[in-house]
Amino acid sequence: MLIEARVRGVALDALVAAALAACAVAAALVWPGVRSLDAGGGLLLAAAHVPLAWRRRRPGPALAAVIALMLPFHLLQYQHHAAVPAEVLALFTFAVMGRRVRTVLFGTAAVLLVCAVLFSMGTSGRSGLEQIGVIEAVVGVVVGVQSWRVHRARMAAVTERAERAERTREEEARRRVAEERLRIARDLHDLLAHSITVIGVRAGAAAHAVHSGRPVDRAELAGTLDAIAATCRDARAEVRATLQVLRDPDTPETPGPPPGTRLGVPAGVAGIPELAEAARAAGLRVVLEERGAGAEAPEVGIVAYRIVQEALTNVVKHARARAVQVVLDRRDGALLITVADDGRGPGADGAPAAKGGPAGTGGTGFGIVGMAERARSVGGTVETGPGADGGFVVRALLPLDASPPDGLGAGKRISAK
Repeated sequence: MLIEARVRGVALDALVAAALAACAVAAALVWPGVRSLDAGGGLLLAAAHVPLAWRRRRPGPALAAVIALMLPFHLLQYQHHAAVPAEVLALFTFAVMGRRVRTVLFGTAAVLLVCAVLFSMGTSGRSGLEQIGVIEAVVGVVVGVQSWRVHRARMAAVTERAERAERTREEEARRRVAEERLRIARDLHDLLAHSITVIGVRAGAAAHAVHSGRPVDRAELAGTLDAIAATCRDARAEVRATLQVLRDPDTPETPGPPPGTRLGVPAGVAGIPELAEAARAAGLRVVLEERGAGAEAPEVGIVAYRIVQEALTNVVKHARARAVQVVLDRRDGALLITVADDGRGPGADGAPAAKGGPAGTGGTGFGIVGMAERARSVGGTVETGPGADGGFVVRALLPLDASPPDGLGAGKRISAK
């Protein structure tokens, strides 16, 4: 295909060269110059058009051949204007397709050559004016084509920058969409895992009380069912608030609590006591201790809430623990969160804990991975591992001002001290 295209290009250029040669010979015969066109002049004029057949494949050699054949034609004082179209076409092709520096140098050399020949002959009068006109035509073609090439290169650069900026905007939009989807997935995981776990534990306790055969404490059963209903309402409100970001902004929506709130309590450090109460209602002995003083940034508080929520959910679901200790220690501009239980620890059932999976199981959950991602989002770290006296420990270190430090890391195994 490439060879056929080249052959067609050469054939087309040959037809153009033949047409120009015929027109040039006719013009020289009708309007003779200082010297009438004879057989030698006609042969020179026709031969000077032959290199135009290869002007696009070999623009430099074609221009050199045209100049070499046209120079004696001009020196013999034939009709100068008849040769101009072929010269301009060869020079234009070389200026467009050749390298810019080489084009300028070659054009300058051609002009100097013509000037040298002109002054060596001592031409004057009309012939001298015609030679000067040829020089001006050469300079005009070179300067005009180079200006056009500079403009085209500048426009191509502007277009490329615009396209690159558009691609960058699209990539940034896709990145933000991916980050938002990940954030929503983490929120839904934290919310649903905690709420469903609490509902399941309370419902199981109520069912056990009913089937145990002992007299049912109606007040206790009613309290358990009320707590289940409240958890369901709270979870529904949070799901609705979280999923609002996926809806059309013009779609009317009933106002609800902002994402990350439960029962009107901000899902920050102030909401952690409620998580402890929910874990106690599930049958755990929960010790919540706060040490130090200081105020954390709102986003740090939300991350702390979610980490404690996920850790307690894993304890209720997987650890088979009886007690859990939650410590919030503010010191040195950081918030250290420790959640330690006395359960079976990782791998207690004979199967190794999967990466990111729940403690003591071989599952493939995303709880620990989600905690690590949340901590990294504010410049913190999460470490998990077996406790020194058994059980499992989740330890998170979060900066109070949410300024990301250097060398972030997460997921490292530790031993509780």
